[in-house]
Order: sequence, then structure tokens, then C-alpha cells
Amino acid sequence: MKHNHKESLNLLKTARGQLDAVIRMTEDDRYCVDIAMQIAALESLVRKANLSILKNHLETCVRESFDEGKADEKIDEVIKVLGKYVK
Repeated sequence: MKHNHKESLNLLKTARGQLDAVIRMTEDDRYCVDIAMQIAALESLVRKANLSILKNHLETCVRESFDEGKADEKIDEVIKVLGKYVK
């Protein structure tokens, strides 16, 4: 199946721009709370991009692995990634 990463790519490009803005804010010695709020927004964008990637992975690679009777490896991969969220 074809991967569709358009949504994730757009989110990551937005995050890249936001990161550049946070760097400039820090270099300009802007108010700490404003910087922290922008970092929180940046983290949210990256999380959304990652979830979009995982959703696509489930809909393509994992679905195919079930059809081929090889689901255990793909499930373990997804569990490993999800484990990073709960730490």
C-alpha cells in the first residue's frame, strides 16, 4: 500500500518554522514564558506529526502484515513507539 505522509510533512514543516522562531526569540532574550509557550506549541505539532505517521503505518504496513500472517513484528514495533509516549 502507498504511504501518505502529506499531513505529517506539513506539520513537520510548520514545526521547523516554529522552531526557528523559538530560536530567534531565545536569541533576542524574549520573555521566558512566551518562549515556553511556543515550545509547548512546537511539541504539540511534532506529536501530531508522529501520530499521523503511526496512523498511516497502521493503515498500511500493519494491515499488510496481518494479511500476510506476519503481524507480531509490526505490532511489537508500534508498541515500542507507543512506549515512548508513556515514559
